[in-house]
Amino acid sequence: MRRRTLVVAVLTVAVFGWFLSHANVAAVWTEVQRARLGLLVGSFLAVALSYAIRAWRWQYLLAPIGPTRFRTAFRTTVIGFAALGLLPARAGDVLRPYLLARQEGLQVSATIATIIFERVLDLVAVLVLLAVHVWWLANPSTIPPALLRPIEISSAMAAVVAVGLLAAMWTLATHPERIGGLVLTAGRVLPRALAERLAGLARTFSSGFAVARRPRELAAAIAWSFPLWIAIAAEVWLVTVAFDITMPFTGTFLVQALLVIGVSAPTPGGVGTYHEAYRIGVTTFFGAPGDAAVAAAIVTHAISYFPVILTGLLFMIQDGLTLGRLQALAGGERRGRISATPPEEVPAPHEMSVLRPSGR
Repeated sequence: MRRRTLVVAVLTVAVFGWFLSHANVAAVWTEVQRARLGLLVGSFLAVALSYAIRAWRWQYLLAPIGPTRFRTAFRTTVIGFAALGLLPARAGDVLRPYLLARQEGLQVSATIATIIFERVLDLVAVLVLLAVHVWWLANPSTIPPALLRPIEISSAMAAVVAVGLLAAMWTLATHPERIGGLVLTAGRVLPRALAERLAGLARTFSSGFAVARRPRELAAAIAWSFPLWIAIAAEVWLVTVAFDITMPFTGTFLVQALLVIGVSAPTPGGVGTYHEAYRIGVTTFFGAPGDAAVAAAIVTHAISYFPVILTGLLFMIQDGLTLGRLQALAGGERRGRISATPPEEVPAPHEMSVLRPSGR
């Protein structure tokens, strides 16, 4: 664990250093001071709206496995994304469903499956918006011919993957017992008790995709994905314009696709990789000056992450959680100790040690 943390830290510093090497730090600070404050405030409001939409959409994905409260979905979403910005190895993607499942009495493994469904919907929305910009709305002069073809090919390949994942989730949702039987058959080389346990987990996990066979909830979840990513695009666009970088609103859909790649890196909160993805996007496709691009990248990332991190830390304090405890919980979930908890053993929220103040 320490070795992995050290590698992540070195990678983060190296990438961020490379990003800063493209600009004059003093000039970057001057650009930050000149940014239009009103637009930055608007970008903050767009971020807040995006997290509310995430919670609403998540409730639709969770509906087939049990009722949830918006308050719980919102708070655990904020805590999860705060953990993404503070902890390595994308721990927040595990903690968010775990905390919600424990508070609402849902199956943990099924709740984790909804996060996978959510990520696929995110991919679909980002690709659709990218296609809208590149194939219909973009000014051809803003995309170098040498880059247009690779963008189209990579987008098409990602779309095929997204469709394949949706088909796989529909299969899992409509045939959970068959999936459990396949796992049980494949696990004949294991002790029978363990094989049965794994088969049960496979069936429960498959139930997390149950929204795929409920057209009303699925349509709502898909529909909410587009306002979500338009709100995220609005935050990026408002900051970009605040630094006097000329970019049409739909141009953010192209930059947004690059940012998604940036945050997929293992650095906490995409530090360095997010910044470099933004810098490359606005300088390559919209001719932004280097100093302004670096300044806007720093501010965009700060508005995207610092408010949610601070709010997430506040929610953690209220729930008696610490970063160390969250990291331990994420590690335990990945090793399969938490997701194996059957529903009848899930304690009520007031009995949960992870939500009880430690007394320190």
